[in-house]
Amino acid sequence: MLPETNFTTTSNRTTTIPNSGDGGCPPVGIQLEGVILPPVLTVDVILGLLGNTVALWIFCFKLKTWNPNHLFLFNLVIADFMALFSLPLRIDSLLRGHWVFGDGLCRINLFLMFTNRSASIALMTVVAIYRYFKVVHPHHRFNRMTKRQAAFVSVLVWLLVISPRVPMLAYNHIKGSGNNTQCFFFTSYKEASRAIIILVAMHRMLTVLEFIFPLAMLLFCSIRISSFLRARQMGKADKLRKAMRVCAAIVAVFMVCFLPTTVTTIGVWVIRSYRPWDCATFYTFTQLTIVSFGLNFLNSALDPIVYVFSSSMFRKALLGALSCAMRCGQNTGENTPSSSGTQSTTQEELKSMRASGDT
Repeated sequence: MLPETNFTTTSNRTTTIPNSGDGGCPPVGIQLEGVILPPVLTVDVILGLLGNTVALWIFCFKLKTWNPNHLFLFNLVIADFMALFSLPLRIDSLLRGHWVFGDGLCRINLFLMFTNRSASIALMTVVAIYRYFKVVHPHHRFNRMTKRQAAFVSVLVWLLVISPRVPMLAYNHIKGSGNNTQCFFFTSYKEASRAIIILVAMHRMLTVLEFIFPLAMLLFCSIRISSFLRARQMGKADKLRKAMRVCAAIVAVFMVCFLPTTVTTIGVWVIRSYRPWDCATFYTFTQLTIVSFGLNFLNSALDPIVYVFSSSMFRKALLGALSCAMRCGQNTGENTPSSSGTQSTTQEELKSMRASGDT
């Protein structure tokens, strides 16, 4: 699924459908998608399931008390599972070379993947803003937020994220037929209805706005926290590092996962709109978009790092669980030789008893 690139891939060959407004450029070959994306997305799913399952277990069974920050992070776990549940279908489609799950699952699959990106960005931004007020404005009423109010904020975030994506569920995104069936959101303008064209335009705006504004807010929060603590906590480098870890982790995940997709997608749009004759650049950005698509969902695997840095209670619960697991493993290993040692000791005692009895 590439932005505005309509293609079909079979197991034995690659079939391309000319891009809309291609300006005379031949169709773009997409063999790279079937080679790179399956292993990349598989790694995303494995690491994401491992990290987020542990995070969900800690949130549900190990945290004794919850605060607004924990509630925001828990919603981020939910957003990650939206992608983790949808990506296996996409991997299967790439490996088979066609989509076999029908129109309904195609709509849900695309909806979950796009919503995951928007929700992850929005919730990470909320976590950073919450930390900003805690550090820079400790007496602000925002810091007296109750769990009920935090739940309201979470619901509001989900409504803002989901609302623009709901129309995606109303239209058929299946292209082709038989073994060439594919599940795409973007389609050629030559065959698209006016409603689909409006959805594509809305997606363009959301892709840009949901990245630029949150990135600006994240950088603002990071810079303000750093300058505030340097001015008031001179000589206390540990406190500065601890406070900055949250924003630094969020910014790092944000840049690694979402910046490449945004840049390459905008590049494809700009070239197709203003330089339709520049085929070489268009091909380059298209292939880069394929590669960056795998990074886009790496956030599901990296978000557990945000949980660790954002909550000391989560960190302590995780360390406690790990130390308990290590102790259990050590005890199991120690029990085996000790039991054998006990058996050998018992045998020696029996031998000595027999020897004494013989005497």
